[in-house]
Amino acid sequence: MVMKLTKKQLAVLEFLEDFTEREGYSPSYREMMAGLGLTSVSAVAEHVDNLVAKGVLRKVPGAARSLEILDYKHEETVELFRERMVNCSEEKKEILLKAAEILGLDLE
Repeated sequence: MVMKLTKKQLAVLEFLEDFTEREGYSPSYREMMAGLGLTSVSAVAEHVDNLVAKGVLRKVPGAARSLEILDYKHEETVELFRERMVNCSEEKKEILLKAAEILGLDLE
């Protein structure tokens, strides 16, 4: 299940995406530490582990520079929820909102 991400987690993903696009490979933990202004590699490791647990990052154990961002936005699903909520009853709208919350979708 995809969960909502914190501002710091979004910053980690944005840095990772920008670096990977620019360099063609994912950054090392030290490069992430420097780029994000963190003070320790263990802080980077904690953020990465949390993002892996949330299902938005994948890494290959034992391989360097193996971080890969998975699709975590589900833009099509968010749009579908928004469309369904436009002309539905309050009861159905409440059900859709609960389902979106369970899925970790941000409908705002």
